[in-house]
Amino acid sequence: MIHSMTGYGDAEFEVAGATLSIEVRSVNHRHFDLRLRVPGGLAAIEPALRAQIAARIARGKVDASLRFAGGAAPIDRIELNLDAADQYLEAARALETRHGLGAGVDARVLLTLPGVARPVERDFDEEALAAAASEALGTALDALVAMRAAEGAALARDLRDRVMRSRGYLEQIEERAHKVQEAVREKLRRRALRLAEEIDAVDEGRIHQEIVHAADRLDVAEEIVRLHSHLDQFDGLLEGAQPGQALGRRLDFLLQEMAREANTIGSKISDASAAHLVVELKNEFERVREQVQNVE
Repeated sequence: MIHSMTGYGDAEFEVAGATLSIEVRSVNHRHFDLRLRVPGGLAAIEPALRAQIAARIARGKVDASLRFAGGAAPIDRIELNLDAADQYLEAARALETRHGLGAGVDARVLLTLPGVARPVERDFDEEALAAAASEALGTALDALVAMRAAEGAALARDLRDRVMRSRGYLEQIEERAHKVQEAVREKLRRRALRLAEEIDAVDEGRIHQEIVHAADRLDVAEEIVRLHSHLDQFDGLLEGAQPGQALGRRLDFLLQEMAREANTIGSKISDASAAHLVVELKNEFERVREQVQNVE
């Protein structure tokens, strides 16, 4: 089963009385590109979280974040710098005395002054934090992967339908190309016969050779065979895809080869009906290419 690169998952967990949330989202990207944000005090568990995400996602731009409920880490205690507070108070009294001011300094105001009070974030047991975060991340990744799988199934159905339509166009092109080639041969034979009636010294071997060369220039059999092979490989990749397997780039490479063969067929075929079919085939390949950009 192929997977899309678009998905989302989240989860919450508690550790040491604090609630934290994990969110993971992914979108299309040529490679695996992870941006993970964790609070500064929890940086020690970041490498393990990165490895866990990389083990589940092969391709896509991934944004993941670990944050505390409310946005800030819980405060364990407030540390006071009494020396700094004393200096503020002495400065305030000096101003009062010098300028005849009253009212004094409010403690609540004093606490807001730089260097007086410092909140100390809660310490967490690293092992307990890592275990809880890993379990929650696993839950979030399960949801993200499930979403990518569901969208991937829809993509696979659409791609199979488009491959089937492409085969139909190719079969029509093959049938039309054969008729065009036969018509050209017949047209050249008639011309050769008329020329032979008008000129006695006609090199029949040379005429036959020219007929063969003219027909060969219109022959698209090799390109059609290769296109059938590419379509078979494309179908095989869709059918044999395993969960977590990155196939998008391989499918994209096949599409490049398919477009190249279609362009060659278009340059060889001078028949209007066949040329129209080639245009339809190339349009179908372009629609497939757009969808493949979403495949992991």
